[in-house]
Amino acid sequence: MILNILLSAFFGGTDSFTIVTSLLYMVGLWKMFEKSGVRGWWAFVPGAREYQLSRCAGRESEGRGWSITAVAMTVSAVVSQIVVPTSNSEYVSATDIVMMTVDLALAVTQLVFAIRVYSGLIEVYGVRRRWMWLWVLPTSCIVACVWGFSKKFQPAWKVEDIRAEMARLASHGSATVMDEGLTVNLEERSATEFFQKKVLLRDIHMAIPQGHMVLLLGGSGAGKTTYLNAINGYEKAKAEVMLNGNNMYTQYRKMQYEVGFVPQTEMMRGKDTVLNTLLDAAKLRLPKEVTPAQRRDRVNEVMEIFGLLPVQNNLVEKLSGGQKKRLSISMEFISNPSLFILDEPDSGLDGVMARELFEQLRKIADTGKIVIVITHTPDRVIDLFDDVIVLAKDSARTGRLAFYGSIEDARKFFGRDRMEEIVKAVNRREEGGDGLADEFVMKYAEVQHV
Repeated sequence: MILNILLSAFFGGTDSFTIVTSLLYMVGLWKMFEKSGVRGWWAFVPGAREYQLSRCAGRESEGRGWSITAVAMTVSAVVSQIVVPTSNSEYVSATDIVMMTVDLALAVTQLVFAIRVYSGLIEVYGVRRRWMWLWVLPTSCIVACVWGFSKKFQPAWKVEDIRAEMARLASHGSATVMDEGLTVNLEERSATEFFQKKVLLRDIHMAIPQGHMVLLLGGSGAGKTTYLNAINGYEKAKAEVMLNGNNMYTQYRKMQYEVGFVPQTEMMRGKDTVLNTLLDAAKLRLPKEVTPAQRRDRVNEVMEIFGLLPVQNNLVEKLSGGQKKRLSISMEFISNPSLFILDEPDSGLDGVMARELFEQLRKIADTGKIVIVITHTPDRVIDLFDDVIVLAKDSARTGRLAFYGSIEDARKFFGRDRMEEIVKAVNRREEGGDGLADEFVMKYAEVQHV
């Protein structure tokens, strides 16, 4: 029994054919890993080998899902050895049905992730698509050995080499700290995933003057939210973030009133009135020494700015979509922040309402504030922005700065007129993009070096 459990855990089965083919597959992966600059012994670790193979294929995100389902399949195989089968072969118990259903769901999910990773391997090795059939069929052990041991099959790049090359090319010094405005010198923002360090952002340097309204662009997973959390002090990175000469990290308690952040999700109680909602926000956002009379004056001022005076006694749940957006923004604007960050403030709004909202943000920037906005429909209001930040995910799946500058300069740099076309250019091919992230990240780094 114990031997069967160990064999199931390591090889996925107890019969001789499964053991032999699994062993050949692992040996082949060992040599493939070495070719890609990954430690070969990972091939013998269930769950980890799938993730490491995805790194070799440039499909790290898919590898996480594959790794989890592979571990789940291993657990299921072990459980099937422990559960005593029914003595009546003609009777199928509820436990049997559940286990078969779970195994089928895991197998299908694992196949989907595996196909995506194998597709990446085919691209990295530069072979024909017909190899996919050999990977998904029981012949995968043969393919792994052929690709691993034959000198004819070589990957286009090594995992660690591409990381080092991108780190070298994308590093372009630091931005000069301004007395007025926002200066960001972010070296690295990392986290631990799957027992290894994962760099989420690297080498992002820029200086944004006061009075600028800035568009933040980037595809899914490029690190836009991570970047915003780093500059507002919510998630500290290895960085220096200076706002009007003050350090956001070392002086966070003082600077928290200088930053307003409006998330995409509206966090308001529907049964409260507009006035009470803003008064509550004022108690939280304004310093303690501010008097109740001063808080009420500030609330009235903000309601006038955002056109909420006529509906100040209305319940939040009775407001229109545009009014709710303006109220959500007003809650953060109560503290009169120097830096105003908004994550998709136009979500769910039609063109006219979105235009009115962004025109209001433009007026806020014109008072000397810095306004940074994420929006998935930038082209309908692009004339209201001064600058654009473009983040892109490089080959190492790290968020990089692909561009920062004026709207017109961005069009020239990317050779595209529309902002949505710029996002498409830096998105991965499997995400419907052109897959040019590395090209533009390196191009921008070279321009900065000049």
